[in-house]
Amino acid sequence: MELTDIQVRLRECIAESGIPQKEIARMVGVSPQTISKYMKKDVFPALDTFAKLCSVLDVSSDFILGIRGY
Repeated sequence: MELTDIQVRLRECIAESGIPQKEIARMVGVSPQTISKYMKKDVFPALDTFAKLCSVLDVSSDFILGIRGY
């Protein structure tokens, strides 16, 4: 599992959600710039933030992480 693979899946889920990045950031409790960093830089969210992201995007953490069985 590579961080770049996780970022690709995260970008795809954000795009497919139809929710503006600014709104996702508000719902998760971080800045829009932080969401951008999760998608483009070598930054991974804290576990509680990651859980919120998965909930907001209505996607399993297994999928984002590329774990078998999603």
